[in-house]
Amino acid sequence: MKKTILILGCGDIGMVLGRELLEAGYHVIGARRSAAALEGTGIEPLALDLVDEDALSTLPDADYVVYILSADRFDEAAYRTAYRDGLMAVLRTYEGRETAPERLFFVSSTSVYAQKEGEQVDEESPAEAAGFSGTVMREAEQALRESALAGTTVRFSGIYGPGRDRLIRQVLEGRIAPKAPPMYSNRIHRDDCAGVLSHLIGLDMAGKPLDDLYLASDCAAEPLHEVMLWLAGQLKVEPTEVIQAPLRKRASKRCDNSRLLETGYVFRYPSYREGYAQVMKEGGFLVEPV
Repeated sequence: MKKTILILGCGDIGMVLGRELLEAGYHVIGARRSAAALEGTGIEPLALDLVDEDALSTLPDADYVVYILSADRFDEAAYRTAYRDGLMAVLRTYEGRETAPERLFFVSSTSVYAQKEGEQVDEESPAEAAGFSGTVMREAEQALRESALAGTTVRFSGIYGPGRDRLIRQVLEGRIAPKAPPMYSNRIHRDDCAGVLSHLIGLDMAGKPLDDLYLASDCAAEPLHEVMLWLAGQLKVEPTEVIQAPLRKRASKRCDNSRLLETGYVFRYPSYREGYAQVMKEGGFLVEPV
């Protein structure tokens, strides 16, 4: 029988994931507040607001659930609603069902790490960020660990891809991160976000053991200055201004993706060079020779 996969928060990443799962022959349901965006994708649309307790009873049974909700805005209340409270409500709903999902995947963030001096971090590293975003994410991760349902958390680093081109636009303005002190940055292409989730679902279906936590970041944790300097070269832009605060929160760490690589996952965009080349080409940022 065809497996059913429910994507809660079926936005940009969810739609890419949904298309991949459809191509693999699965039945995919995408839940979001406005399901109109899913028309014509082949993903079964489900209009659902997880903030509405009454709506939770309408959650369909599924073999796998992928939780990829995004907060409406960058503040503590919105984060608690989208990540901790929403996930806990979904867990309670499925824990009370006669037929539970085989596994639930929760998309978290490397914002849980407090390290900021260029340290290397992995799944075993302390995750003690004091900011509300990291704190809320850790609370959601803990709720999944304590649930009776089988669950896996995937911590994504900085997501970029088509439409997620803030760094490119900064470089086009002639702005660049300072060279010293080096600020290490970590990223993952949107398509690899979907690829990682699809890969882990496939492993579980095949009966392969999964860990309860994976750090998903590409293979090139490099100083932001070097990344932006490379982009400037590709865009044929001469940097004219040093950004004093290039990130919303100053952080510098190097994400180690060894555990994920050991599962056999092969990155489509192993570094920012391949990934941003795709984004610049698709976004029309590259100057064509006359």
